[in-house]
Amino acid sequence: MKIGNVLTIILMSVGLATIAQAAGNAVEGEKIVTGVCAACHAIDGNSVITTNPKLAQQHPEYIAKQLANFKAGERKNSVMSAMAASLSSEDMENVAAYFSAQKAKVGSAKTNASGSLGEKIYRGGIASVGVPACASCHGASGAGMPVQFPRLSGQHADYVVVQLKAFHDGERANDAAKVMRMISAKLSDAEMAAVADYIQGLH
Repeated sequence: MKIGNVLTIILMSVGLATIAQAAGNAVEGEKIVTGVCAACHAIDGNSVITTNPKLAQQHPEYIAKQLANFKAGERKNSVMSAMAASLSSEDMENVAAYFSAQKAKVGSAKTNASGSLGEKIYRGGIASVGVPACASCHGASGAGMPVQFPRLSGQHADYVVVQLKAFHDGERANDAAKVMRMISAKLSDAEMAAVADYIQGLH
């Protein structure tokens, strides 16, 4: 499938109607985060455990959707499914509101800086196999697009690689229109590692 066709699918299949708007109470969300989420994601959402995602400054709609997906079993993770099981929709929106209001800490790439393979994939994709640029959906600075696409800026490389492989292997399937599954299926392990490292330093 050509890059343009992939992007058309993305834009047509993911819209305001697919993800419920999150309009939570950050003060109430902090209470839940303190008691439930902070051990893995840190109280400010800047996880120091690199296999756990940074949630600070993430779009609230995205966080609420992921929590709902964990609770419903649409996204598989035994720890997160257990954590989300007791949360109401209101709780999820409150947690999302809290984390989205936190300031994300900047990360740094280990080897994939300017001119690297990681940058080339993120900014230009891989035309020969139909992989679109990550920036086309997640933005040049990794800020993402509210409601539609998550923020990636500064995200832990270890976490990004795990998610790309999960999409690649079909273990994660809560992406709209199978977009991330189609893209990751065309990436080698080395390419995943390179773009993940670049994302870690992106800001």
